[in-house]
Amino acid sequence: MKEYELTVLVHPDLEADLDKALGKVRALITDNGGEITKEDNWGKKRLAYSIKREDFAVYVYFEVKLPAAAPLKISNVLNITDEILRYLLVKVDDKARQALEAQRNREAHTESDTHSDDE
Repeated sequence: MKEYELTVLVHPDLEADLDKALGKVRALITDNGGEITKEDNWGKKRLAYSIKREDFAVYVYFEVKLPAAAPLKISNVLNITDEILRYLLVKVDDKARQALEAQRNREAHTESDTHSDDE
């Protein structure tokens, strides 16, 4: 299974009852053989431009592992789901992730050296 990042923009009127809309997304992922590794609610934000006459949306980010056929099925269903204004499903680039982690480790190492020099 490959790793993907899924960001969904949920209709702002559903902010109070977000669990129902997100339950559909979670069920869609698991029913297609996927696994949710991380979920993060970014909250209600203003959109750069109106989507379906809405100026705000609730952003929710998922990190998921999906089998080969699942992304197409998930995309097809999210396209016709009324609760979701927009979505973005992208495959995680392993090389970029490793480079980012290496950079963070170097920065953390450099920062710890700087703090130990101050003492």
